[in-house]
Amino acid sequence: MNKQLLFVKRPIGDADATTWELASNPIPEIEEGQLLIKQHYVSLDPAMRGWMNNSKSYIAPMEIGSVMRAGSVGEVIASKNPDFQVGQYVAGIGGVQQYAVTDGQGYYPVDPKMAPLPTYIGTLGMTGMTAYFGITEVGKIKEGDVVLVSGAAGAVGSIVGQVAKIKGCTVVGIAGGADKCKYVVEELGFDTCIDYKNENVATKLKEYCPKGIDVYFDNVGGDILDIALTRLRRHARIVICGAISQYNNKTAIKGPSNYLSLLVNRASMQGMVVFDYADRYKEGALQLGTWMAEGKLKSREAIYEGIENFPETYNRLFTGDKKGKLVLKVIE
Repeated sequence: MNKQLLFVKRPIGDADATTWELASNPIPEIEEGQLLIKQHYVSLDPAMRGWMNNSKSYIAPMEIGSVMRAGSVGEVIASKNPDFQVGQYVAGIGGVQQYAVTDGQGYYPVDPKMAPLPTYIGTLGMTGMTAYFGITEVGKIKEGDVVLVSGAAGAVGSIVGQVAKIKGCTVVGIAGGADKCKYVVEELGFDTCIDYKNENVATKLKEYCPKGIDVYFDNVGGDILDIALTRLRRHARIVICGAISQYNNKTAIKGPSNYLSLLVNRASMQGMVVFDYADRYKEGALQLGTWMAEGKLKSREAIYEGIENFPETYNRLFTGDKKGKLVLKVIE
């Protein structure tokens, strides 16, 4: 049998246990061109909250009754597709379930001998690609830039800051709590970090970035984005990757009131969706993997177990009760 987490109710505000239903269904027989994957781990990402809304976005909304959408990694245990062999490990969008049947589209092979499987849905997966292409291609960082990263202890932000340091930038993080700020500076190598829960972000930004910022990588939106806009230097770049502070709003999303700073400073603000770089994932993974092998880039996964524990694990995305990439092990 295949345990599956089904999406059964569109949430208003926070998603809770009633948003999903755990089901157990027979594993289907594969047809010609298909493969069966025994999934080991699934990825939990803030973007999941947006996928639940019935509104236009960069990807179609999930349908009621469908398996909860998620990145995944696992082992091919049956194949009628010549491109995939039994025993091979692959990553793709398999959803929150223990077994996935697919035609292989969007899946790619991974090597558990080179890195632990969770890494392939984290630093060497979509998370890493988002960070790498977001800061290098959209943020266009260059040596000497002052880079500000919100959500700095999170999956994407932690990699963004490390890449910026590797590229010779001064990096300031924003995170929630003294423990996370200590992690960001002492373990990840950021130059400093602002504790938005206990410090005045505007005041600290003036102290840490007296001449302003060249790049702001935004994972949170809301008030922090608005504050960052007041500290832009000439030709600064803002990368809009996420807005986790706004995802569970029951009222209208709060937009920036300080946007005229873009005009005054001839700055730019651009959205970033990782799927736009799909043809370059191999390039990104190779570079990130090289930096990991050289000890320049640290990867951290917060791994929890049990498909039945998905709702409470998902909530850690919004409570901040984790560091690094959030992963759920779904197979015993």
